Amino acid sequence: MKRLFASSFFFVFTALGQNNSFVLSDVRLIDGTGRAPVEHASVVVQNGKIVRAGTGVGAAGGARVIRLSGKTVIPGLINGHGHVGLVKGTAVASSNYTGVNVMRELVQYEDYGVTTVISLGMNKDLLYQIRSDQEKGDEPGATVLTAGRGIGVPNGVPPVKVDADQVYRPKTPEQARAAVREMATHSPDLIKLWVDDNLGKLPQPNMEVEAAAIDEAHKLNLRVAAHVYYRGDAKKLVEDGIDILAHSVRDGVLEADTVSLIKSKKVYYIPTLQLEESFYGFAEHPEWLKSPFFQFVSNQAFKTSVESDSYRNSVAKDPATAKHKRALAIAMENVKKLQEATVPLAFGTDSGANPYRVPGFAEHRELQLLVEAGLSPLEAIHTATQSTAAMLHIDEKTGTIQPGKQADLLVLNGDPSKDIANTEKIEMVFHNGRQVKREPAEKE
Repeated sequence: MKRLFASSFFFVFTALGQNNSFVLSDVRLIDGTGRAPVEHASVVVQNGKIVRAGTGVGAAGGARVIRLSGKTVIPGLINGHGHVGLVKGTAVASSNYTGVNVMRELVQYEDYGVTTVISLGMNKDLLYQIRSDQEKGDEPGATVLTAGRGIGVPNGVPPVKVDADQVYRPKTPEQARAAVREMATHSPDLIKLWVDDNLGKLPQPNMEVEAAAIDEAHKLNLRVAAHVYYRGDAKKLVEDGIDILAHSVRDGVLEADTVSLIKSKKVYYIPTLQLEESFYGFAEHPEWLKSPFFQFVSNQAFKTSVESDSYRNSVAKDPATAKHKRALAIAMENVKKLQEATVPLAFGTDSGANPYRVPGFAEHRELQLLVEAGLSPLEAIHTATQSTAAMLHIDEKTGTIQPGKQADLLVLNGDPSKDIANTEKIEMVFHNGRQVKREPAEKE
C-alpha cells in the first residue's frame, strides 16, 4: 500500500532513532503498576524493549546514558476510547477520513505521550490497513487499534454525519449478527455498540439488537464495548454480557446492585469525564489555549473559534451547559463509587469525536479529572497505563515499565504523584524505544 503520511514526517520518525541501547539514569520511576515511585532509578532499553528498571541497575555495554536527575519517567498513556479521522479544523465530516488526516492525529497523540489509542467505532476499513502498516513499521504515530465501524441505531446514535461504510445500523437481531460477522473478517480489536437516545432527541435502541450483537461477537471470540448514558441501559448491557462500558453512567448515581453486578461480571468501566467538560471547558478556561502545553496543537481554526467572544457567550447562555455540568458531577461520583468497589477502571476520553475533544490534550485533562473525582495520582496513572493495557489485551507488550515490555515512556519535568498536572511537563517521549520529535504534525 502506498504510504499514507507525508514523506518528510516519516523521515522524522525514522531519523530520531533506530532501535538501539540507552539508559534513562537517575530518574523517579513510576512504573504504572500503582506502586509508589522509586527514587534514583534507571531504565535500560535495548532494541525497543525495557530490559531492566529500578535501582542498582547498570548500563548495558555501549549503551548511551541519558542523565535525568530530578525528572520522572512514567509509561506511555493508553487511550481506551478515542476516535481518528473524523475531525479536521472545526468540522466533522466523512470526507475527513483520509490516510493523511488519520496519521496527523496519531502523530498528535504521540506528541502528547499517548503511545497507544483504540479508535472506538465510526472507522472506514482504511484503518485496518493503517494498523497493518504500523505493525510492519511503515507508519509513525501512536499505535492504533480499531473497533471497526461499530453498530449504531437506525436514524439514531451515533449522531454524527458519517458515511454508510463507517457504521452499521441494523434493524433486526439477525442484521446485527451479520454486521458482527462481517467486521470479524477484519480481526477488529473490539466491537463497538451505541446504546443511547441522545437525551430523548433520537430513537431509542432496540435492546434485542444489542443483545444479539454481543452474543454473536462472543461466539467469534470478540469482546464488546458499549457507548452508554443511562443506568437502566448499563445494567441491561451487563446482564447481556457486555465486556466494557465505554462511558460513565450520567443520569444518576449507580445503585448498589448494579455496582455489584458490574464487579461480578468483571466489566471494565471507562469514565470519559472529559467528554462532558469538553462542551464548556474551553469557554470557561481560555487560559488553556495560551498554555505552552496546548501550543503543540496545530489546529488554528479551532483555536480561533474557541477564543472568540461569541463562542464563550453562546456556551454561557446555552441551557445544555448546566446539564453537562450536572452529568459530569454524577459521572465523577460514579467513578469514585466503582473505584472503591474495586471495579476495573480503564482510561478514555472520546477525543477525536469532535473538535472540542482534542487528541493528546484531552488525555492529560482526563487524568486531572480522575484525581478530582477521588482517585490518587498513582491510581489515575495506573488506570491510564496498566489497567487499560489489560482491558485491550496488550498488557504483555505495554502499559508498565518492566522488563520485556515495549519502551513506551514519558519523561516529565515534575512529579505527577504529587501533582497530576505535572504530566503536562513533558520533556521526552519514547515509543517502541524511539525518541519522538515533539512538534505539530502539520499546520492547518
